[in-house]
Amino acid sequence: MASLAVMTAVEARLAANFTRCAIITPFTTAETPGDGSPYLTVTYPVANETQASIGAPGSNAYREDGTFRFMLSVPIRTGLEQWSAWIDELRALYRGVVFDGVVTWEAPPPATRDSEDETRCELSFAVPYRFYIFG
Repeated sequence: MASLAVMTAVEARLAANFTRCAIITPFTTAETPGDGSPYLTVTYPVANETQASIGAPGSNAYREDGTFRFMLSVPIRTGLEQWSAWIDELRALYRGVVFDGVVTWEAPPPATRDSEDETRCELSFAVPYRFYIFG
């Protein structure tokens, strides 16, 4: 899982720029909508830390490299055009930007799959990031 600073930055950027549906993150205690409406889940499946410099204690740099993932869950058989547009908005929001010390690069097109209960379709993509911690 990503460091607290990374999750805070990612989720603040998301909250300020994407209000199309309910958002579920490690910071929220919300349940998935019971009415079948779309919702977005944010997870942090991969994070590694490497010491990037050696200096006096308190003056070292540590590099965190990881990935955060977005999964848009939508009702099945509602067509992907609208949902693909939402995903493209999210991809553009996190593609090749620097915000609150988080650096991102590409935001690849989504993978899709039907849910196990065959009532929802899930579109997901992951964004690699880098973040430096000093201390």
